Amino acid sequence: MPRFEPFAGIRYATDDLAAVTAPPYDVIDAEERAALVAQHPHNVVLVDMPTDPEDSSGLDAYAGAAALFARWRAEGALVDDAPALYPYRMTFTDEAGTRRHTLGVLGALGIDAESRADVLPHEHTTPKAHSDRLDLLRATRANLSAIWGLSLTSGLTGLIDLDAAEPLGRWDDPDGVTHELWRLDSPAAVKAVTDAVSSNPVVVADGHHRYSTCQIFAGEDGAPAGANATLCLIVELDAEQLTVQPIHRLISGLGSDVDLAGALAVDFEVGELEPLPGPDVVARLIAERALALVTPDGLRLLRPVEGPGPDGVEPLDSVRVADALEGLGAEVRYQHGVGHAVAAVRGGRAQAAILLRPVSVEQIRATADARGLMPPKSTFFWPKPRTGTVFRSLEP
Repeated sequence: MPRFEPFAGIRYATDDLAAVTAPPYDVIDAEERAALVAQHPHNVVLVDMPTDPEDSSGLDAYAGAAALFARWRAEGALVDDAPALYPYRMTFTDEAGTRRHTLGVLGALGIDAESRADVLPHEHTTPKAHSDRLDLLRATRANLSAIWGLSLTSGLTGLIDLDAAEPLGRWDDPDGVTHELWRLDSPAAVKAVTDAVSSNPVVVADGHHRYSTCQIFAGEDGAPAGANATLCLIVELDAEQLTVQPIHRLISGLGSDVDLAGALAVDFEVGELEPLPGPDVVARLIAERALALVTPDGLRLLRPVEGPGPDGVEPLDSVRVADALEGLGAEVRYQHGVGHAVAAVRGGRAQAAILLRPVSVEQIRATADARGLMPPKSTFFWPKPRTGTVFRSLEP
């Protein structure tokens, strides 16, 4: 079973975590990075998103990031903690106007062979080179950002004892999400959480690429002792704790002789043409148990011909769409957000879009229980944890 432990964290001395933390590196573009750098001289992107090595002078970008991280520690901008876990909560308003929260705990998740056997990917990943994150890990010898894992242990949330924890910060991000961080070192409270996490498999929600990068680094000659684990935010796989949004499919490359609606009619009942949708269409798709085809002339509902399986769990929309498009020669791209998908069709950047429903917690659990994998880009977990809440050194 997965090994999950407290660790000696490195964290910002300031309690103004809004100024120094950032979204995950893979959702930040150059303009947002520049804005974050201007926001605070110690913003985490300076070390987690080093500038291109070709634009650096002296040290390459990764060595420069490591030197800056070490300087921040030496100057007291970052402080070292004794071993602890770090409860972390995100509170937000969902698309339906309901106030919700996600509560998890940051700790060290094992990546040794015994732990890896029960740390499960939940979807196929798109190819991505390891060089950037691996070079940064080699240089800094630290976990700068956490992966996100979902624990299959029921009741884990109730074991995270915030009354026994020390508050470290509370701040709002530009998306209106309130983030809160605590430090938990009560031996009984820590043991309750680590025992619970270690009793069942963990499903990787976000960070497949970073997890595999850590495995590569751990196998290299000279890897430090702490490389046998990685920084991870663990959240219970529970509908009350998770908001999963869909990632829609943009369709291009179809020949002029391809009738996409007709081809989809093999697997779906294709509805009548309607006006192009607004952002609230996903709620309608959930209510009507349908997908939607968006073309320049409007929207058509797609009601699956195949119903739930013997276990009562519906096949994934991403699986249905992949099967329906097979053999059509379509180029498929991934797009989060109805508005962005519709704009791509309206603007001619895609011939069509297929709008999906969000994957349910039951579907995630069923896939994990079967040790299966969803198609790439099946899930978009939201909100995103901030990078920079706490760091983990791999050195003793």
